[in-house]
Amino acid sequence: MIALVDCNSFYASCELVFRPDLKGKPVIVLSNNDGCVIAANKEAKALAEMPMFQPIFKIKKFLDENNVTYFSSNYTLYSDMSRRVMNTLKMFSPLVEEYSIDESFVDLSYSLDKNYDAVGRDIKNTVEKNTGIPVGVGIAKTKSLAKIANKFAKKIPKNGDVYVVDTEEKRQDLLKSLQVKEIWGIGKKQSEKLQKNGINTALEFANMPVSWVRKELTVVGERLWRELNNEPCLNLVSLPEAKQAIGTAKSFGKKLTDYSLIEEACSYYVAEVADLLRQQNSSASQIEVSIQTNYQNANDQQYQNKIIITLESPTNSTIKLTKEAIKGLKQIYKPGYRYKKVGINLLHLVPDNEIQTNLFEIKSKSESKEITDVIDTLNNKFGKNKVKVATVGNREKEWALIKEHRSPRYTTNWDELLTIGKKSILKK
Repeated sequence: MIALVDCNSFYASCELVFRPDLKGKPVIVLSNNDGCVIAANKEAKALAEMPMFQPIFKIKKFLDENNVTYFSSNYTLYSDMSRRVMNTLKMFSPLVEEYSIDESFVDLSYSLDKNYDAVGRDIKNTVEKNTGIPVGVGIAKTKSLAKIANKFAKKIPKNGDVYVVDTEEKRQDLLKSLQVKEIWGIGKKQSEKLQKNGINTALEFANMPVSWVRKELTVVGERLWRELNNEPCLNLVSLPEAKQAIGTAKSFGKKLTDYSLIEEACSYYVAEVADLLRQQNSSASQIEVSIQTNYQNANDQQYQNKIIITLESPTNSTIKLTKEAIKGLKQIYKPGYRYKKVGINLLHLVPDNEIQTNLFEIKSKSESKEITDVIDTLNNKFGKNKVKVATVGNREKEWALIKEHRSPRYTTNWDELLTIGKKSILKK
Protein backbone atom coordinates (compact mmCIF):
# COMPACT_ATOMS: atom_id res chain seq x y z
CA MET A 1 0.00 0.00 0.00
CA ILE A 2 1.08 3.58 -0.68
CA ALA A 3 0.29 6.67 1.41
CA LEU A 4 0.08 10.15 -0.04
CA VAL A 5 0.80 12.62 2.76
CA ASP A 6 -0.13 16.20 1.92
CA CYS A 7 0.46 19.17 4.23
CA ASN A 8 -2.62 21.34 4.77
CA SER A 9 -2.21 24.93 3.50
CA PHE A 10 1.53 24.39 3.89
CA TYR A 11 2.95 27.93 3.67
CA ALA A 12 0.26 29.34 5.97
CA SER A 13 0.68 26.38 8.35
CA CYS A 14 4.44 27.04 8.61
CA GLU A 15 3.72 30.62 9.68
CA LEU A 16 1.14 29.47 12.24
CA VAL A 17 3.62 27.07 13.89
CA PHE A 18 5.55 30.11 15.13
CA ARG A 19 2.54 32.41 15.53
CA PRO A 20 0.03 30.39 17.60
CA ASP A 21 -1.73 33.65 18.42
CA LEU A 22 -3.06 33.61 14.84
CA LYS A 23 -4.70 30.18 15.05
CA GLY A 24 -8.36 30.39 14.10
CA LYS A 25 -7.76 33.67 12.26
CA PRO A 26 -7.38 34.25 8.50
CA VAL A 27 -3.77 34.08 7.27
CA ILE A 28 -2.39 34.35 3.74
CA VAL A 29 1.06 34.20 2.12
CA LEU A 30 2.14 36.39 -0.78
CA SER A 31 4.16 35.50 -3.88
CA ASN A 32 7.65 36.82 -4.71
CA ASN A 33 8.01 40.58 -4.36
CA ASP A 34 4.79 40.59 -2.30
CA GLY A 35 2.88 40.33 -5.58
CA CYS A 36 -0.29 38.32 -5.07
CA VAL A 37 -1.96 35.78 -2.77
CA ILE A 38 -0.59 32.26 -3.30
CA ALA A 39 -1.60 30.46 -0.11
CA ALA A 40 -4.33 30.79 2.51
CA ASN A 41 -5.41 28.88 5.59
CA LYS A 42 -8.96 27.55 5.86
CA GLU A 43 -10.16 30.62 7.77
CA ALA A 44 -8.95 32.87 4.94
CA LYS A 45 -10.43 30.57 2.30
CA ALA A 46 -13.74 30.72 4.16
CA LEU A 47 -14.01 34.43 3.44
CA ALA A 48 -16.48 34.42 0.58
CA GLU A 49 -14.68 37.10 -1.40
CA MET A 50 -11.09 35.99 -0.74
CA PRO A 51 -9.50 36.60 -4.16
CA MET A 52 -6.62 34.18 -4.70
CA PHE A 53 -3.87 35.19 -7.14
CA GLN A 54 -4.91 38.85 -7.01
CA PRO A 55 -2.23 41.58 -6.69
CA ILE A 56 -1.96 42.67 -3.07
CA PHE A 57 -2.37 46.37 -3.85
CA LYS A 58 -5.82 45.67 -5.32
CA ILE A 59 -7.14 43.78 -2.29
CA LYS A 60 -5.33 45.42 0.61
CA LYS A 61 -8.49 47.21 1.75
CA PHE A 62 -10.42 43.92 1.73
CA LEU A 63 -7.67 42.20 3.74
CA ASP A 64 -7.52 44.96 6.33
CA GLU A 65 -11.32 45.10 6.70
CA ASN A 66 -11.40 41.35 7.38
CA ASN A 67 -8.38 41.31 9.72
CA VAL A 68 -6.42 39.04 7.44
CA THR A 69 -2.75 38.67 8.43
CA TYR A 70 -0.41 38.43 5.46
CA PHE A 71 3.19 37.29 5.16
CA SER A 72 5.82 37.63 2.47
CA SER A 73 7.05 34.26 1.15
CA ASN A 74 9.68 32.82 3.49
CA TYR A 75 11.05 29.96 1.40
CA THR A 76 13.99 29.38 3.74
CA LEU A 77 11.56 28.58 6.54
CA TYR A 78 9.22 26.53 4.31
CA SER A 79 12.09 24.47 2.92
CA ASP A 80 13.39 23.63 6.39
CA MET A 81 9.91 22.75 7.68
CA SER A 82 9.42 20.52 4.64
CA ARG A 83 12.69 18.74 5.45
CA ARG A 84 11.43 18.11 8.99
CA VAL A 85 8.17 16.65 7.68
CA MET A 86 10.10 14.37 5.30
CA ASN A 87 12.39 13.19 8.09
CA THR A 88 9.34 12.30 10.18
CA LEU A 89 7.83 10.32 7.30
CA LYS A 90 11.04 8.30 7.04
CA MET A 91 10.25 6.95 10.50
CA PHE A 92 7.44 4.98 8.83
CA SER A 93 9.24 3.72 5.74
CA PRO A 94 12.73 3.70 4.20
CA LEU A 95 11.14 4.58 0.85
CA VAL A 96 9.66 8.09 0.74
CA GLU A 97 9.22 10.01 -2.50
CA GLU A 98 9.31 13.79 -2.04
CA TYR A 99 6.81 14.75 -4.72
CA SER A 100 6.78 18.46 -3.89
CA ILE A 101 7.66 20.73 -0.98
CA ASP A 102 4.41 19.79 0.80
CA GLU A 103 3.53 16.38 -0.60
CA SER A 104 5.14 12.93 -0.34
CA PHE A 105 4.40 9.33 -1.22
CA VAL A 106 5.28 6.75 1.46
CA ASP A 107 5.71 3.05 0.68
CA LEU A 108 3.85 1.21 3.46
CA SER A 109 4.80 -2.28 2.29
CA TYR A 110 7.49 -2.24 5.00
CA SER A 111 4.91 -1.68 7.75
CA LEU A 112 4.32 -4.62 10.10
CA ASP A 113 0.96 -3.13 11.09
CA LYS A 114 -1.55 -3.95 8.33
CA ASN A 115 -4.31 -1.86 9.93
CA TYR A 116 -3.71 0.94 7.46
CA ASP A 117 -6.29 3.27 8.95
CA ALA A 118 -4.36 3.14 12.24
CA VAL A 119 -1.07 3.60 10.37
CA GLY A 120 -2.47 6.62 8.55
CA ARG A 121 -3.63 8.23 11.79
CA ASP A 122 -0.26 7.49 13.39
CA ILE A 123 1.47 9.26 10.48
CA LYS A 124 -0.87 12.24 10.76
CA ASN A 125 -0.49 12.57 14.54
CA THR A 126 3.30 12.07 14.52
CA VAL A 127 3.92 14.66 11.80
CA GLU A 128 1.76 17.18 13.61
CA LYS A 129 3.42 16.41 16.96
CA ASN A 130 6.97 16.65 15.56
CA THR A 131 6.53 19.67 13.29
CA GLY A 132 3.23 21.40 14.10
CA ILE A 133 2.14 20.95 10.48
CA PRO A 134 -1.33 19.39 9.92
CA VAL A 135 -1.48 16.81 7.12
CA GLY A 136 -3.99 14.68 5.25
CA VAL A 137 -3.25 11.01 4.50
CA GLY A 138 -4.69 8.99 1.61
CA ILE A 139 -3.80 5.30 1.39
CA ALA A 140 -4.38 2.96 -1.53
CA LYS A 141 -2.71 0.30 -3.63
CA THR A 142 -1.50 2.74 -6.32
CA LYS A 143 -0.15 6.29 -6.36
CA SER A 144 -3.08 7.60 -8.41
CA LEU A 145 -5.67 6.15 -6.05
CA ALA A 146 -3.71 7.37 -3.00
CA LYS A 147 -3.76 10.87 -4.48
CA ILE A 148 -7.54 10.75 -4.86
CA ALA A 149 -7.93 9.18 -1.41
CA ASN A 150 -6.00 12.09 0.08
CA LYS A 151 -8.42 14.55 -1.45
CA PHE A 152 -11.32 12.46 -0.10
CA ALA A 153 -9.70 12.38 3.37
CA LYS A 154 -9.67 16.17 3.58
CA LYS A 155 -12.93 16.86 1.80
CA ILE A 156 -15.21 14.73 4.01
CA PRO A 157 -15.00 15.89 7.67
CA LYS A 158 -15.97 12.49 9.11
CA ASN A 159 -12.82 10.97 7.60
CA GLY A 160 -10.66 13.03 9.94
CA ASP A 161 -8.00 13.69 7.28
CA VAL A 162 -7.30 9.98 6.76
CA TYR A 163 -8.88 7.70 4.16
CA VAL A 164 -7.91 4.18 3.11
CA VAL A 165 -9.04 2.53 -0.12
CA ASP A 166 -8.90 -1.10 0.98
CA THR A 167 -12.08 -2.55 -0.57
CA GLU A 168 -13.54 -2.65 -4.05
CA GLU A 169 -16.64 -0.83 -2.78
CA LYS A 170 -14.50 2.04 -1.49
CA ARG A 171 -12.57 2.24 -4.76
CA GLN A 172 -15.78 2.51 -6.75
CA ASP A 173 -17.29 5.09 -4.41
CA LEU A 174 -14.10 7.14 -4.61
CA LEU A 175 -13.98 7.13 -8.41
CA LYS A 176 -17.72 7.78 -8.72
CA SER A 177 -17.34 10.99 -6.71
CA LEU A 178 -14.56 12.39 -8.89
CA GLN A 179 -14.98 14.29 -12.17
CA VAL A 180 -12.52 13.28 -14.92
CA LYS A 181 -11.07 16.79 -14.98
CA GLU A 182 -10.04 16.29 -11.34
CA ILE A 183 -8.01 13.13 -12.00
CA TRP A 184 -4.29 13.53 -11.35
CA GLY A 185 -2.64 13.36 -14.78
CA ILE A 186 -5.67 14.29 -16.89
CA GLY A 187 -5.15 17.64 -18.64
CA LYS A 188 -7.72 20.06 -20.02
CA LYS A 189 -7.69 18.69 -23.59
CA GLN A 190 -7.90 15.08 -22.40
CA SER A 191 -10.73 15.99 -20.05
CA GLU A 192 -12.65 17.64 -22.90
CA LYS A 193 -12.09 14.63 -25.13
CA LEU A 194 -13.38 12.25 -22.46
CA GLN A 195 -16.45 14.38 -21.79
CA LYS A 196 -17.25 14.53 -25.52
CA ASN A 197 -17.34 10.74 -25.39
CA GLY A 198 -19.79 10.78 -22.48
CA ILE A 199 -17.17 10.00 -19.83
CA ASN A 200 -17.69 12.36 -16.92
CA THR A 201 -16.49 10.55 -13.82
CA ALA A 202 -13.30 8.75 -12.89
CA LEU A 203 -15.32 5.53 -12.51
CA GLU A 204 -16.69 5.82 -16.05
CA PHE A 205 -13.11 6.32 -17.29
CA ALA A 206 -11.86 3.29 -15.31
CA ASN A 207 -14.66 1.15 -16.78
CA MET A 208 -13.75 1.92 -20.41
CA PRO A 209 -12.04 -0.82 -22.47
CA VAL A 210 -8.26 -0.52 -22.16
CA SER A 211 -7.89 -0.73 -25.97
CA TRP A 212 -10.04 2.42 -26.34
CA VAL A 213 -8.04 4.24 -23.65
CA ARG A 214 -4.71 3.39 -25.32
CA LYS A 215 -5.98 4.51 -28.72
CA GLU A 216 -7.39 7.82 -27.48
CA LEU A 217 -4.96 8.73 -24.66
CA THR A 218 -1.79 6.80 -25.61
CA VAL A 219 0.24 4.68 -23.23
CA VAL A 220 0.24 7.49 -20.64
CA GLY A 221 -3.55 7.32 -20.40
CA GLU A 222 -3.43 3.53 -20.25
CA ARG A 223 -0.99 3.69 -17.36
CA LEU A 224 -3.38 5.98 -15.48
CA TRP A 225 -6.35 3.72 -16.33
CA ARG A 226 -4.50 0.72 -14.86
CA GLU A 227 -3.62 2.69 -11.71
CA LEU A 228 -7.27 3.57 -11.18
CA ASN A 229 -8.07 -0.13 -11.57
CA ASN A 230 -5.71 -1.05 -8.69
CA GLU A 231 -2.79 -2.07 -10.91
CA PRO A 232 0.42 -0.24 -9.83
CA CYS A 233 2.27 1.31 -12.79
CA LEU A 234 3.99 4.33 -11.23
CA ASN A 235 6.99 3.47 -9.06
CA LEU A 236 8.14 5.53 -6.12
CA VAL A 237 11.30 7.57 -6.71
CA SER A 238 13.45 7.89 -3.58
CA LEU A 239 15.89 10.51 -4.88
CA PRO A 240 14.57 13.80 -6.29
CA GLU A 241 15.68 14.49 -9.85
CA ALA A 242 18.04 17.41 -10.36
CA LYS A 243 16.44 20.47 -11.94
CA GLN A 244 16.82 20.73 -15.70
CA ALA A 245 16.84 24.52 -15.67
CA ILE A 246 17.34 27.19 -13.03
CA GLY A 247 16.25 30.77 -13.49
CA THR A 248 15.00 33.97 -11.98
CA ALA A 249 13.23 37.06 -13.31
CA LYS A 250 12.37 39.76 -10.81
CA SER A 251 10.77 43.14 -11.25
CA PHE A 252 12.86 46.15 -10.28
CA GLY A 253 11.60 48.37 -7.48
CA LYS A 254 11.43 51.21 -10.03
CA LYS A 255 11.69 51.41 -13.81
CA LEU A 256 15.27 51.59 -15.06
CA THR A 257 16.71 53.30 -18.14
CA ASP A 258 20.42 53.32 -17.20
CA TYR A 259 22.25 50.34 -18.71
CA SER A 260 24.82 50.19 -15.89
CA LEU A 261 22.07 49.65 -13.29
CA ILE A 262 20.44 46.91 -15.34
CA GLU A 263 23.86 45.25 -15.70
CA GLU A 264 24.25 45.30 -11.90
CA ALA A 265 20.86 43.63 -11.46
CA CYS A 266 21.72 41.09 -14.16
CA SER A 267 25.03 40.23 -12.44
CA TYR A 268 23.28 39.89 -9.08
CA TYR A 269 20.75 37.42 -10.50
CA VAL A 270 23.49 35.41 -12.23
CA ALA A 271 25.26 35.03 -8.87
CA GLU A 272 22.00 33.80 -7.29
CA VAL A 273 21.22 31.13 -9.89
CA ALA A 274 24.88 30.04 -10.21
CA ASP A 275 24.88 29.38 -6.47
CA LEU A 276 21.79 27.16 -6.81
CA LEU A 277 23.43 25.42 -9.74
CA ARG A 278 26.48 24.48 -7.67
CA GLN A 279 24.27 23.31 -4.79
CA GLN A 280 22.88 20.56 -7.03
CA ASN A 281 26.38 19.79 -8.44
CA SER A 282 25.45 20.73 -12.00
CA SER A 283 26.77 22.97 -14.74
CA ALA A 284 24.93 24.93 -17.42
CA SER A 285 25.45 24.50 -21.16
CA GLN A 286 23.44 27.60 -22.08
CA ILE A 287 22.41 30.87 -20.49
CA GLU A 288 19.33 32.86 -21.48
CA VAL A 289 19.10 36.59 -20.78
CA SER A 290 15.82 38.45 -21.15
CA ILE A 291 14.75 42.04 -20.67
CA GLN A 292 11.35 43.72 -20.78
CA THR A 293 9.44 46.90 -20.09
CA ASN A 294 6.16 47.12 -18.19
CA TYR A 295 3.36 46.06 -20.51
CA GLN A 296 0.79 47.14 -17.94
CA ASN A 297 1.80 50.78 -18.41
CA ALA A 298 0.04 52.22 -21.45
CA ASN A 299 2.10 55.43 -21.30
CA ASP A 300 5.46 53.71 -21.85
CA GLN A 301 6.97 52.54 -25.12
CA GLN A 302 7.15 48.77 -24.99
CA TYR A 303 10.05 46.45 -25.77
CA GLN A 304 11.14 42.96 -24.81
CA ASN A 305 13.84 40.65 -26.07
CA LYS A 306 15.89 37.65 -25.07
CA ILE A 307 19.01 35.85 -26.18
CA ILE A 308 20.34 32.34 -25.57
CA ILE A 309 24.09 31.91 -25.43
CA THR A 310 25.64 28.46 -25.85
CA LEU A 311 28.79 28.09 -23.77
CA GLU A 312 31.97 26.49 -25.09
CA SER A 313 31.63 23.88 -22.36
CA PRO A 314 29.25 23.55 -19.41
CA THR A 315 30.22 25.61 -16.36
CA ASN A 316 28.96 26.68 -12.94
CA SER A 317 31.52 29.46 -12.49
CA THR A 318 29.77 32.67 -11.46
CA ILE A 319 32.55 34.68 -13.10
CA LYS A 320 32.20 32.89 -16.46
CA LEU A 321 28.39 32.96 -16.41
CA THR A 322 28.38 36.67 -15.54
CA LYS A 323 30.72 37.47 -18.45
CA GLU A 324 28.49 35.62 -20.89
CA ALA A 325 25.29 37.11 -19.48
CA ILE A 326 26.63 40.64 -19.84
CA LYS A 327 27.63 39.92 -23.43
CA GLY A 328 24.06 38.85 -24.10
CA LEU A 329 22.55 41.79 -22.24
CA LYS A 330 24.56 44.25 -24.34
CA GLN A 331 23.15 42.67 -27.49
CA ILE A 332 19.49 42.94 -26.50
CA TYR A 333 19.52 46.22 -24.53
CA LYS A 334 18.11 49.24 -26.34
CA PRO A 335 18.36 52.76 -24.87
CA GLY A 336 15.29 54.94 -24.50
CA TYR A 337 13.02 52.46 -22.73
CA ARG A 338 11.95 52.19 -19.10
CA TYR A 339 12.77 48.63 -18.15
CA LYS A 340 10.83 46.67 -15.55
CA LYS A 341 12.57 43.33 -15.40
CA VAL A 342 15.66 41.35 -16.39
CA GLY A 343 15.68 37.55 -16.34
CA ILE A 344 18.36 34.86 -16.22
CA ASN A 345 17.83 31.20 -17.09
CA LEU A 346 20.50 28.51 -16.96
CA LEU A 347 19.61 25.79 -19.45
CA HIS A 348 20.67 22.29 -20.52
CA LEU A 349 22.09 21.45 -17.11
CA VAL A 350 24.44 18.48 -16.80
CA PRO A 351 25.91 16.81 -13.71
CA ASP A 352 29.41 18.03 -12.89
CA ASN A 353 30.81 14.53 -13.31
CA GLU A 354 29.38 14.16 -16.84
CA ILE A 355 30.76 17.33 -18.46
CA GLN A 356 32.03 16.95 -22.01
CA THR A 357 35.14 19.16 -22.08
CA ASN A 358 36.30 21.25 -25.04
CA LEU A 359 39.94 20.71 -26.07
CA PHE A 360 40.09 24.09 -27.82
CA GLU A 361 38.62 26.20 -25.02
CA ILE A 362 41.09 28.44 -23.19
CA LYS A 363 39.81 28.87 -19.64
CA SER A 364 40.72 31.84 -17.50
CA LYS A 365 42.21 30.99 -14.12
CA SER A 366 39.51 33.11 -12.46
CA GLU A 367 36.87 30.74 -13.87
CA SER A 368 38.47 27.63 -12.38
CA LYS A 369 36.76 25.35 -9.88
CA GLU A 370 39.43 26.19 -7.29
CA ILE A 371 38.64 29.91 -7.39
CA THR A 372 34.89 29.22 -7.32
CA ASP A 373 35.30 26.96 -4.28
CA VAL A 374 37.31 29.61 -2.44
CA ILE A 375 34.65 32.25 -3.13
CA ASP A 376 31.88 29.91 -1.93
CA THR A 377 33.83 29.08 1.22
CA LEU A 378 34.34 32.75 2.06
CA ASN A 379 30.70 33.63 1.39
CA ASN A 380 29.48 30.71 3.48
CA LYS A 381 31.67 31.85 6.35
CA PHE A 382 31.24 35.62 6.19
CA GLY A 383 27.85 36.07 4.52
CA LYS A 384 26.18 36.20 1.11
CA ASN A 385 28.03 38.24 -1.54
CA LYS A 386 30.93 39.22 0.73
CA VAL A 387 33.08 38.19 -2.22
CA LYS A 388 31.42 38.97 -5.54
CA VAL A 389 31.96 39.94 -9.14
CA ALA A 390 32.57 43.70 -9.40
CA THR A 391 29.65 44.21 -11.78
CA VAL A 392 27.23 43.29 -8.98
CA GLY A 393 27.98 46.68 -7.42
CA ASN A 394 26.72 47.69 -3.98
CA ARG A 395 23.00 47.93 -4.53
CA GLU A 396 22.10 44.31 -3.71
CA LYS A 397 19.13 45.37 -1.56
CA GLU A 398 17.53 47.03 -4.59
CA TRP A 399 17.72 43.80 -6.61
CA ALA A 400 16.69 41.41 -3.85
CA LEU A 401 13.07 40.32 -3.49
CA ILE A 402 10.68 42.68 -1.74
CA LYS A 403 9.82 40.98 1.57
CA GLU A 404 8.23 43.66 3.70
CA HIS A 405 6.12 41.13 5.60
CA ARG A 406 8.56 38.21 5.87
CA SER A 407 8.56 36.32 9.15
CA PRO A 408 11.91 35.46 10.80
CA ARG A 409 13.84 32.42 9.57
CA TYR A 410 13.19 30.77 12.91
CA THR A 411 14.88 27.44 12.24
CA THR A 412 17.90 28.34 10.11
CA ASN A 413 19.30 31.67 11.33
CA TRP A 414 20.85 32.14 14.78
CA ASP A 415 19.90 35.81 14.83
CA GLU A 416 16.24 35.04 14.13
CA LEU A 417 15.55 32.24 16.60
CA LEU A 418 12.14 32.28 18.27
CA THR A 419 12.32 34.08 21.59
CA ILE A 420 10.26 32.72 24.47
CA GLY A 421 9.81 35.04 27.42
CA LYS A 422 11.67 38.28 27.89
CA LYS A 423 14.79 38.90 25.78
CA SER A 424 16.56 40.24 28.85
CA ILE A 425 16.33 36.80 30.45
CA LEU A 426 17.91 35.13 27.43
CA LYS A 427 20.75 37.65 27.36
CA LYS A 428 21.73 36.70 30.89
